[in-house]
Amino acid sequence: MSPEWVSILALVALFAIGTVLPINMGALAFVAAWLVGMYSLGLDEKEIIGGISGDLILTLVGVTYLFAIARNNGTVDLIVRKAVQAVGGRVVLIPWVMFAVTGVLTAIGAASPAACAIVGPIALGFAGRYKINPLLMGMFVVHGAQAGGFSPISIYGTITNSVMRDKDLPVSEVGLFLTSLLVNLAIAVVLFLVLGGRQLASRRIDADEPVEEEPSGGVGGTSTATRTGSGTATVTVTKTEPGTATGVRTDQVVTLVAFLAVALVALVFDRNIGFAAITAAVVLTALFPKQQKGAVSQIAWATVLLVAGVSTFATILETAGVSEFVGGWAAGLGAAALGALILCYLGGVVSAFASSTALLPIIIPIAIPLVTQGNISAVGLVAALAVSSTIVDVSPFSTNGALMLANRPDTISEEKFYRQILGYSAIVVAVGPLLVWAAVVLPGWGA
Repeated sequence: MSPEWVSILALVALFAIGTVLPINMGALAFVAAWLVGMYSLGLDEKEIIGGISGDLILTLVGVTYLFAIARNNGTVDLIVRKAVQAVGGRVVLIPWVMFAVTGVLTAIGAASPAACAIVGPIALGFAGRYKINPLLMGMFVVHGAQAGGFSPISIYGTITNSVMRDKDLPVSEVGLFLTSLLVNLAIAVVLFLVLGGRQLASRRIDADEPVEEEPSGGVGGTSTATRTGSGTATVTVTKTEPGTATGVRTDQVVTLVAFLAVALVALVFDRNIGFAAITAAVVLTALFPKQQKGAVSQIAWATVLLVAGVSTFATILETAGVSEFVGGWAAGLGAAALGALILCYLGGVVSAFASSTALLPIIIPIAIPLVTQGNISAVGLVAALAVSSTIVDVSPFSTNGALMLANRPDTISEEKFYRQILGYSAIVVAVGPLLVWAAVVLPGWGA
């Protein structure tokens, strides 16, 4: 059997096993890289290990370390509390506040499941208390996470931009971010109109009511969701007591300034985001040591393992010539745009059941032959692939969708809410990649 087919079958097995069994897909990827590399490609172990992206690992550690500090010292709670208070008693604005807050959290470095785990219980608690459609509220949280998920200092954005640089593709960090933001915002507008958002305009609440989380489908005051194939196999967030910490402390102000400084250093001065984020985290720890206890243990180590393993296996795929093999097949369909559509659907379908974080480093290199044809925009194609592979995270089989299901309000049964989320995710998987392709890839085709 040719190395291309051995690598492709190993990739299929990797996603299948990682979806069915609670094994970190990065660990599986290391095993696959070792076996395929040594016994099919004839590589030695040093060559296999050389596939690990040190720059990407550094960035993931840095941004999640900084976010862990922000969560420890209450900065994240501050953002949520102030945003909810900003609605001024208008119920119609609550879903949009949840969308914005989740987007801000992922944009500043939170893993998408972590942001959903933080905001989801609050959002669905509001849904139960003020009779807001739970599907509307839950999907606003997930799409909000994806809206901010491709900022230059986010996990998804970092992965995608790093892979593009490694493959010598043109990079548009702002363009990628805006594509994800606008697509998810457009979906949110449609959801708002279809699921009864306009009927909320006449409702008012006490603007000074404390922010707290309603009892939901979760048990024992925690929100838990298990996702077998993802980088974060289990996400658990303990609910805090309402009414704590009403003021803004100095360390929280300095933390917010640190986030702005990291963005400035990375975007304006073109410095490594990982080094900038770790530097900011170290400075915050030195200034406020008591508030940073346990922050290092909260770094997204499962995601680091996931990305390290997958990036290593992605290098094996490149060495075996899989990108040229599959991409050449897609390009040979007669039109690069048709091949791009197939890859968008491939990303959407696989990601609905597996890890988006694991998929991005693999599917982007596969698209290179389409780009080299010279009649399709690399930036547009990669943006379409990235968005198509992440908007499907509303699926109840993904961590984000499972978190919404786990935190359902008592106003809806688990079975009914599951059917609603499943039905909506089926629509997104069926229609989403097509719409993203039409909006992002087609305008740049032949340019």
